[in-house]
Amino acid sequence: MAELLLRRIGGAILILFGVAAVTFVLLYWLPADPAVQLAGRSATAQTVANIRRELGLDQPLPIQFLTYLGNLIQGDLGRSYTQKTEVETLILARLPATLILMACGILVEVVLGLVFGIIAALNRGGFVDRAVMTMSFVGVSAPQFVVALFFLYIFAATLGWFPMSGFGTVNHVILPATTLGVLGAGWYARMVRSAMIDVLAQDYVRTARAKGLSETRVIFRHALPNALLPIIAMIGIDIGQFMSGVVVVEAVYGWPGIGQLAWQAIQQVDIPIIMGVTLTSALAIVTGNLVADLVAPLVDPRIRAR
Repeated sequence: MAELLLRRIGGAILILFGVAAVTFVLLYWLPADPAVQLAGRSATAQTVANIRRELGLDQPLPIQFLTYLGNLIQGDLGRSYTQKTEVETLILARLPATLILMACGILVEVVLGLVFGIIAALNRGGFVDRAVMTMSFVGVSAPQFVVALFFLYIFAATLGWFPMSGFGTVNHVILPATTLGVLGAGWYARMVRSAMIDVLAQDYVRTARAKGLSETRVIFRHALPNALLPIIAMIGIDIGQFMSGVVVVEAVYGWPGIGQLAWQAIQQVDIPIIMGVTLTSALAIVTGNLVADLVAPLVDPRIRAR
């Protein structure tokens, strides 16, 4: 276990360095100039040059990256161009909202995916199976903003069950979490169905049934734990994706998370914030995968011997 942790931590450092380098280069090649954005359209060339020099954007790209990397090693993510605030402070202020939405969204999609995936596997080839797979295809294909606006119109504007936007109560999180859950549940349902079909065909499942165990015990005690391994890996990936990939949902529901912060930074070409959110998301993905690797042996003890 200690060797796994050290190996993963070393890999995480390399991944974060690669993400920082690639993102920095891509931002450098952007046609939009942060100095021009800050100076305004009517600014003179001298004013723009002064701002570029003040921000350090007049230096060669390798010097800029090495300076950023040196600050990053010291835990300094930089200072926002537009908000004049430390990026770390801005991210930490938005982090609780994103974590709440992430946890609730993953919970919804996992529960829905498990339920419908098991139902589809137990009715393989039948009408229920085809209906579940059709709904899962619609779910993964539907645009986020369409589902979000549909839920807002039906459950907030028409029925008045939930608030239109905001943050702070359970009612505020239900609609955005359900939106994310419905969109992600299709992937989980298809994965669970495939894994359950494979597991149910194994010899030990047939042996358990031959011993007279109830179908419920066979499914939940013997089959489901072995079908959960790909689900655990998907959850690890979703942790990172939800950190920054819910921009549309946060914008529609007025959710003050990291995704909304990133969207505002992109519009303003605020490079330090974009870099900070990107690295935070990369760190979340690495951490999520590490947690998945550590949890997997608890679900399937056979992995420990590998």
